[in-house]
Amino acid sequence: MSARRNLSVVLSLLILLHVYIGARLMPDMGLGFLGIAAGIVLLVLSTVLVPVGLLSSSLRRRRWSEQLAWVGLLAMGLFSSLIVITFLRDIVLLALLAVGQGNAGFTHWSAVGVPSLALAVTLIGFVNARRLARVKRVDVPIANLPEELHGYSIAQISDIHVGPTIRRPYLNAIVNRVNALKADAIAVTGDLVDGSVQRLALHTQPLARLSAPDGAFFVTGNHEYYSGAEEWIAEVRRLGLTVLLNQHVVRQRGAATVLIAGVPDFTAHHFVPSHRSSPRAAAAGAPCEVDVKILLAHQPRTAPAAADAGFDLQLSGHTHGGQFFPWNLFVPLQQPFVAGLHRVRDLWVYTSRGTGYWGPPKRFGAPSEITLVRLVPA
Repeated sequence: MSARRNLSVVLSLLILLHVYIGARLMPDMGLGFLGIAAGIVLLVLSTVLVPVGLLSSSLRRRRWSEQLAWVGLLAMGLFSSLIVITFLRDIVLLALLAVGQGNAGFTHWSAVGVPSLALAVTLIGFVNARRLARVKRVDVPIANLPEELHGYSIAQISDIHVGPTIRRPYLNAIVNRVNALKADAIAVTGDLVDGSVQRLALHTQPLARLSAPDGAFFVTGNHEYYSGAEEWIAEVRRLGLTVLLNQHVVRQRGAATVLIAGVPDFTAHHFVPSHRSSPRAAAAGAPCEVDVKILLAHQPRTAPAAADAGFDLQLSGHTHGGQFFPWNLFVPLQQPFVAGLHRVRDLWVYTSRGTGYWGPPKRFGAPSEITLVRLVPA
């Protein structure tokens, strides 16, 4: 009953928002009868398709289901920009009215411009999302770094979200680029999938080709817990990656040692009580003489606990860098960092913008990345 009530609330809100868009734009666009009729049909179609996009990862596999998911997610991305730009236009019109600068010409052309701008942002965002993530190189200064670890590198990929629109060829291209970096280790920092092992095992198969001298490591993100985390942990292990659940490994370079630890997602205990994230537990039992301690943690908000546990560097994802405006403005309400390298006491935290995308195939102002993190002397 609760799920049905939530769905009713979402559908009611969607209808109201589409009515708002139509009421605020169509009268000012100077459309004739046929134009208004076409506009109403498009808004009704969007109202129907946006929920399809929201539920795309759970669509039953039937004829046209993949195509329907694509259309629903594209509609979802277009609607997001349309409602935001319509709202911003109204703020501008109110400001002009308040200072006595109302102008019929501006009112008309701004109404025409809103859907045009929303469509342009969606198309640009689509191209940005679907192109192969570029390599971002990040140097992290570590105090008293032994010479043997100068330039030690980890290739990080995060938030790929294999699912309705991200399939095997997309992941295959990512794996090719990561392997070409010849990093010392590879880190997959969560939100790999949106869907069950049964649905997506074929599409995650390229992960088996990830190769680095010190290994390829995986930690869970929140979306693994929406998709059957324990089944995915078993599948990722089958593919040859080392899954770190409050665990660590120690790797050696000459006389120098680096510890690579990992924790489950910050919210994992709500789904699997035994998966409570604990950086201190992840470091437990480590040799006292370890030179550098690195933690893989899906969400940046693990950072204070990682700093308390004595880690030097935390690699995270989760935020997608906001993915597209205006969602980047809301990330700081939940996370301490949106993207990039930051400091929490003695801990460096690097937050990836993600290598794939969630939901609409759309990135605007937050490019995807494959990150090559290098340790350098402070």
